[in-house]
Amino acid sequence: MLKKILGIVLLLSLIFAANCTQAQTKKKTIKKAPIPVTKIKLPIKAVVAAPIAGMPETRVKITTSLGDIIVMLSNKTPKHRDNFIKLVNEHFYDSTVFHRVINSFMIQGGDPASKNAPPGIRLGEGGAGYTVPAEFDSTLFHKKGALAAARDDNPEKASSGCQFYIVEGKKLNDGELDIIEMKNGIKFSPAKRMTYKMNGGTPFLDTRYTVFGEVISGMDVVEKIALEPVDGNNRPISDISMKMEVVKEEIK
Repeated sequence: MLKKILGIVLLLSLIFAANCTQAQTKKKTIKKAPIPVTKIKLPIKAVVAAPIAGMPETRVKITTSLGDIIVMLSNKTPKHRDNFIKLVNEHFYDSTVFHRVINSFMIQGGDPASKNAPPGIRLGEGGAGYTVPAEFDSTLFHKKGALAAARDDNPEKASSGCQFYIVEGKKLNDGELDIIEMKNGIKFSPAKRMTYKMNGGTPFLDTRYTVFGEVISGMDVVEKIALEPVDGNNRPISDISMKMEVVKEEIK
């Protein structure tokens, strides 16, 4: 009888111990349960205006009284690209004129004060009320047809918020390019040298003014404008006004 009682007590002890172990395991499991997904706050990614692989380059049509010019904006200069597109879409440039024209150098426009400006008035001081930080890229340089941003003599080389120029330039030889290298502390690659020698440009402006695009159609119009008679301030005697629009891609 004593053995039977001891056996029952031992069995009850084992059952009690098993229940305690199971309860402790369940308690630990509850403590380690994951936080519901709905309570997890993920960080928001910032939107960055930067080149995107495969992103098509934007084209802008500049309509003038002497013909049309189409420029392509570089994705390597996103701040200038986006600013130019913004102004074009806002019709900022419509009715402005090419106010500074120098043959074999460049044609400049984008001064809002040039709208309906009386003949003979000196232009070029108007702006958008802000500047754009400089964006230099070694693959963008002042070859013939380059689209670049005008600026004042600020040490940061920040660009005008609206004024731009298109390079006409002239062909240079190795000696002239050597002098520019020494004077400006720059080095032209063999490819750039060949471009400046064969097609021309304004290499002395490299690394000093931001190039943010180039002419892909209508360079003959740029040359016509460059030949226009000008006054003492290099403003064409007959106003050459412009109108701009972003070229929409054709739907295939």
